[in-house]
Amino acid sequence: MSCSPARLRAWAAVAVLLGTLTVPLATAPPTAAALSAAARSPSPAPSPSGRPDVRAMTPAVARRLDTAVQQVMREARVPGVIVGVWTPGQPDYVRSFGVANKATGQRMSPGLYMRIGSETKMFTVTAVLQLVDQGRVGLDDPIGKYLGGVPNGDRITVRDLAGMRSGLFNYSEDDDFFKALTSDPQRAFTPRQLLAYSFRHPVMFQPGTKFFYSNTNLILLGLLVEKESGQRLGAYIGQHVLAPAGMNHTVFPSGNAFPTPHAQGYTDQTADGRVAETADWNPSWGWAAGAMISDLADLHLWARTAATGVYPDGSTMVGPATQKQRLTTPPTGIKGAGYGLGIFDVQGWIGHNGSLPGYEALTVYLPSARTTVAVLLNTDIAYRGDIEPSTLFGRAITRIISPAHVYDLPAPASATR
Repeated sequence: MSCSPARLRAWAAVAVLLGTLTVPLATAPPTAAALSAAARSPSPAPSPSGRPDVRAMTPAVARRLDTAVQQVMREARVPGVIVGVWTPGQPDYVRSFGVANKATGQRMSPGLYMRIGSETKMFTVTAVLQLVDQGRVGLDDPIGKYLGGVPNGDRITVRDLAGMRSGLFNYSEDDDFFKALTSDPQRAFTPRQLLAYSFRHPVMFQPGTKFFYSNTNLILLGLLVEKESGQRLGAYIGQHVLAPAGMNHTVFPSGNAFPTPHAQGYTDQTADGRVAETADWNPSWGWAAGAMISDLADLHLWARTAATGVYPDGSTMVGPATQKQRLTTPPTGIKGAGYGLGIFDVQGWIGHNGSLPGYEALTVYLPSARTTVAVLLNTDIAYRGDIEPSTLFGRAITRIISPAHVYDLPAPASATR
């Protein structure tokens, strides 16, 4: 799930019909989009590799991946994409296709920095869970114990916020927020300003009773980390999450700062619907929900770390009992997808996707095969108006390498922002 505001606004009116944005905590029937995707999908072929859940990365499989990725690029009109697939004991698959900048013709390459949108949520929730392990925060404490002024704050727990079950309105669906953002994409928003857009709306449902993907939850969790750690959120994540993980090319930016080299981004999430370049847009509006930047190599490190709670050197990032709670993923109403504490399980793939104007990312890990897939691309323009390009790439890649575990998040783009 990701951060972009405009499609959230466009689809909010049909959320009840689709059953993808707000659903009870029970298994929901397949959505119309899910049924359509299923009709298009062939039955998976059995895996010929020695591993039950992932194919061997033979030259033939690598060629099939090349073809599939380039086909998605053509169909979805994606300027450039970076793809990595890693399985222990198998050759790595690391490729880049297309252009990083349409004006200059700069080629896409694996070493470019990219904005990762809502993958930021995994890092923010990791910080919260570390504070839980230290006894400084309780998962079942009401957020009102730590932060004042939250509607229903005496009932909404930290767990509800991390699991997208708070009932708080998503600030990025607010009309005035959308106008403010699109009128000045370089504007800096403060966390409290973002919350104000949400809190002007009534609580949508009682906490814990439904799943509703809301960026508001993560803004509150970011403020919680700052209050209880005594550090700015970016500084805490840098010191306690990124550095121990060896992620030297992942940053929580200040303003619209963007390390070089990076790709130009392209979006149609503008006031007039025209495609715009976005590399210099300010991601402060996503903050704890979606502002971070990374590269392919770092996301390779992060996928397993997030899914296991263990740093690459074997030390503990999140304690086993807390990590178990993180990976408890009640249903979302999106077929095949559960959502735990800041993390997805989509057909066995653990991780998160991300999107904000001009960029999309997908970083997932299949524990049974210890396989990582990471995808970075420089557009968030939806395919056929409602499907995120990152989902198309995830589906195409996993249909080849793990036919029994096809990553397919068949909700409209609005439900994954």
